[in-house]
Amino acid sequence: MPERMVPAIDRTRLEQFSSLEFFARQVVEGFITGLHKSPFHGFSVEFAEHRLYNTGESVRDIDWKLYGRTDRLYSKRYEEETNLRCQIFIDNSSSMHYPVLSKPDIDHPNKITFSVYVAAALIYLLHKQRDASGISVFSDVVELHTPVKSNAIHNRYLFSELEKLLVPRPPGNIHGTMAAQTIHELSERIHKRSLVIIFSDMFENKENSEYLFSALQHLKHNKHEVILFHVVDKNKEIDFNFDDRPYKFIDLESGEQVRVVPYKLKEQYVNAITRFRDELRLRCGQYQIDMVEADINAGFEQVLLPYLVKRNRLF
Repeated sequence: MPERMVPAIDRTRLEQFSSLEFFARQVVEGFITGLHKSPFHGFSVEFAEHRLYNTGESVRDIDWKLYGRTDRLYSKRYEEETNLRCQIFIDNSSSMHYPVLSKPDIDHPNKITFSVYVAAALIYLLHKQRDASGISVFSDVVELHTPVKSNAIHNRYLFSELEKLLVPRPPGNIHGTMAAQTIHELSERIHKRSLVIIFSDMFENKENSEYLFSALQHLKHNKHEVILFHVVDKNKEIDFNFDDRPYKFIDLESGEQVRVVPYKLKEQYVNAITRFRDELRLRCGQYQIDMVEADINAGFEQVLLPYLVKRNRLF
């Protein structure tokens, strides 16, 4: 699939409040309320749209309406004053559409649906903290790469692009994983030091594993901070819990089929996937990349809390 160019933004269309944005608002506000009632209440999650005016600064940016209500001088904050630049990478390869569901939703997600909903919540949270965000979508090619901005129109554009990823793919529409190549490419496109958040199952061909690790190292070499959310269906893909009956397994990225009785190869499978995860965790540790296991059936706190921990370490 060729990369989509970022089009001119239809402001009228984006002014409408999207369902994904509404969902993101609910998740973030509920999450923040929970934080304030928990031992984590010290996190910097108070959102400021203005800053106090300092004597000697230009009066051009003073919010006079706010002055009329508060009798205090505040300056409006603009994009160049953002604290953090964040680029969110989303793996849209066919393996991320597991489990194959006719209508995945927030209560019954597959991996791509889970990633999109969490990415939307992060974008909303970033915007409320006056941080700038962009998204990059990849499979066997870079499908979309947006700039990093913090204004409301840009954020609504990001939500509209994320919503496109929620549409189930038609049968036979296969996109392989070339995470290593595309992460290398995207590393060169991010020209300013950023926080890079990756949502991927990291299911690359075994022969490309070293190339994959070098791609992650490339991000760190370019001075980016990185969080890898390793998105999995833990019950099926990690623990290999299937009923004791014959199954036909289909590789979503090659179409290859194999008939097996799961209990006969469960031990071999679990050992192999454990070695893969241990190697991935080890390499991330060596490159000082935060790796977080993100189970699609375990809710959003497992993603939002590590993000806040990372952000508070950076600032």
